[in-house]
Amino acid sequence: MSGFHLAPDKRTSLADAVALVHDGAQVALGGGLCARLPMALVRELIRQGRRDLHLVGSAHSIDVDLLIAAGAVKVCEESYVGFEQDLGLAPAFRRAAEHGDIEARESCCVTILTQLRAAEAGVPFLPVRGVKGTDIRRLHPEYGAVTCPFTGEELVAVPPLSPDVALIHAPLGDRHGNLHLDQPYVLDERFAAASRMVVATVDRLAGTAEVADAGVVIPAHSVAAVTEVPFGAHPSSCYPGYAYDRPHLATYIAAATKGGAELADYLKRFVRAGEELYRKEIDAERLSSWSESTDAWKELFR
Repeated sequence: MSGFHLAPDKRTSLADAVALVHDGAQVALGGGLCARLPMALVRELIRQGRRDLHLVGSAHSIDVDLLIAAGAVKVCEESYVGFEQDLGLAPAFRRAAEHGDIEARESCCVTILTQLRAAEAGVPFLPVRGVKGTDIRRLHPEYGAVTCPFTGEELVAVPPLSPDVALIHAPLGDRHGNLHLDQPYVLDERFAAASRMVVATVDRLAGTAEVADAGVVIPAHSVAAVTEVPFGAHPSSCYPGYAYDRPHLATYIAAATKGGAELADYLKRFVRAGEELYRKEIDAERLSSWSESTDAWKELFR
């Protein structure tokens, strides 16, 4: 279960926040697909040279793929990694999985959710039905079997999941670590409750009253560190502030697909240069125009 982090002021630099994540840590990634991914934290993990991470999440894209491309990942426990019908497969993930450079432990969203709930409830397992008869069982020797005492049905028993740290990006938070998220929450609430700590970035730090009026989704006691990083989810979106950056995602996918010098150039330009230079490169303010009109948001994705 989540620890209690009671410091009255959790504000820190991005570098110091990420210093809380150690090599080999089990890291839960907030957000999903191309929405509200903790990308500033992901880039800082790469800059600090983290290795052997065990990633856990639902359905993710550039956050997982970029960490794999940078050689930071040992185990990837996700239900899906890719860019859907929009931009296709995740090239670094696919290459690493095919070559055995990472251990790909495919799971499914509801199974991960059930494991997080087991951790929250403090019980040694919870039953699931969805993975019965699939090879997901083979990928997870830690799963067991249990017979229902009421119906006699055999179900899969999954153990609690308590990640070492959950990395979460929110549009709004305060210095204590209270975080407001707009729906959908994906697994962020459950990650926050089940992980040993949350390390968070926010697009904007505000007073506690403003965060409370918006609605506290993740309470301060779960959060060990918070840092203000405008557009910290880019190139994914963070509703209602900005849309996802489809051209930038396409740029990354092209570089990751080619690998070698092209990927190294991407990492040098957009990761290793640091967040301040990154924000100057991406011109993210244009993505905030998505809500002005239907034509405005359509134009962003041409």
